[in-house]
Amino acid sequence: MFKIKKLAVVLGACGVLASSMALADVKVGAVFPFSGALALLGQESYRGLELAVNELNAAGGLNGEKIVIMKADAVDPTQAVSETKRLTSADVKAVFGSYASGISYAASPVTELAGVPYFELGATAHKITTRGYQNLYRSNPNTAAYGVAVVDALNDIVAPGMELDKKDIVIGIIHEDGPYGTDVAATEKQRAQELGYKVAQVLPYSSKTVDLSSLILRLKGAGVNVVLQTAYQNDAILYFNQAKSAGFNPKVVIGAGGGYSLADTAKAVGAGMNGVFDLDFPQASINPANAPGLDKFLEAYRSAYKSDPQSGHSLTNYVGAKAFFDAMAKAKSTEAEDIRAAVLAYKKSGSETANGWGFDFGEDGQNKASSFYVMQWQDGKLVTVSPKNMAQGEPVFKK
Repeated sequence: MFKIKKLAVVLGACGVLASSMALADVKVGAVFPFSGALALLGQESYRGLELAVNELNAAGGLNGEKIVIMKADAVDPTQAVSETKRLTSADVKAVFGSYASGISYAASPVTELAGVPYFELGATAHKITTRGYQNLYRSNPNTAAYGVAVVDALNDIVAPGMELDKKDIVIGIIHEDGPYGTDVAATEKQRAQELGYKVAQVLPYSSKTVDLSSLILRLKGAGVNVVLQTAYQNDAILYFNQAKSAGFNPKVVIGAGGGYSLADTAKAVGAGMNGVFDLDFPQASINPANAPGLDKFLEAYRSAYKSDPQSGHSLTNYVGAKAFFDAMAKAKSTEAEDIRAAVLAYKKSGSETANGWGFDFGEDGQNKASSFYVMQWQDGKLVTVSPKNMAQGEPVFKK
């Protein structure tokens, strides 16, 4: 009788163990700026990850196991390092981030050293994926393509539409001086010169600055009539306000994402934002007929946060996170080497995603099938005007 009871206890214990294993949580980290100057887009980016996890958990989780997010607030690179170390010590199976390039660049060496996959969903600096890391992957396009996309939009869409002759265009490039702005500005200058444009000024500034007046005077003095700016929210608003005060009114302003995609920026700037172009990640203002799952995303976002998306960062992070979780589900295990094999083998066409991005990862972990879209502020709304299959409107040109 004792033996039978003992066997029953052992089998019962095994059953409990098996049950607990089946119900084990898959912990993942989320490194974003949840506070500080970058918090608005940091929070918006995180929402996309959160919605992807909620959707997956409602459908049974990751291969039957619930996904649990461990949040880490990273207001700057120093905090990104310490918080990422905390996450890797907590046995997370992957870390997602991070919106800001400086944060991503600082956090990813920590995960690389720990042998934990780092999935970048929004930071664009090209150098993030040029360090030979084996556990770093990025779903969004990088700054090597960003500056090219901005100048190509000027060359192919804006200048012809405004009937501007190339020889009459004088470009001024202004940018925040972090990895994001510096990389975009460098590729903008290179691409503009390749296409034969005159670049009169390339002017960096701190994103924390409270005065751009001297920079604007330099643009004005150089006869700049096309401004290309790479900015976060506060410095984008500052440029428009101080340009207005200085009587500086260039024919064309094109932003490279960041603050240029935010509804709050447009509200702060007012009528001066109408007609401004923006190159950025796909927004919610794309053709839903060619973006399967967009309506589902918007419904979930409105239900969870009681508003429309504040920028395309939430949609971008949602689409990227879903792709990475899909790859993790196909991996042989949650070990880093198996996840790497699954990510590099992962393929998806743009016709299958909610923002039109495909997925095809190179050995450096960079997704080669994502791109920037062209948008324009029209009557207080950000309207996608290119690519054509995703456009919801036509560009409006002032002449």
